[in-house]
Amino acid sequence: MFKRILCATDGSKRSTHAVRTAAALAAGSGATLMLVHVTPDYRTPYYPDGVMIDWPSEKDYKRDCKAAAEKVFEKDVETARKEGAEAQSLHLFGDSPADQILAAAKKNKADLIVMASHGRRGFEALLLGSETQKVLAIATVPVLVVR
Repeated sequence: MFKRILCATDGSKRSTHAVRTAAALAAGSGATLMLVHVTPDYRTPYYPDGVMIDWPSEKDYKRDCKAAAEKVFEKDVETARKEGAEAQSLHLFGDSPADQILAAAKKNKADLIVMASHGRRGFEALLLGSETQKVLAIATVPVLVVR
């Protein structure tokens, strides 16, 4: 049925549930599973006059983000393995996770995207937006939203 499944992960409990679901689908259909984690781009802070802030260098920021992503992937790869699927991981930087997820799906020829819904409702959802909603609105392949 599916040959390439891409699953977005952020390390949360809901995201782990999405990984478990994606892995079960991958194992059942013989599909490859790619886990994608997106980290915001590095930002140089604005320093108002007289304010001193200790800000990490871009190199340190990227190193720390990569280490954090590896922790997420370790847990999620093990979750996938328990479901009978082997998972590859892809760590990306970008200010729009939805855009990065869609670009990764296109580049890797995914025929299914699996994402968690974080359950934000009402005004909070309106203010914060939802990366899942953005992917749903633009994706050209099926998107499975796991709750």
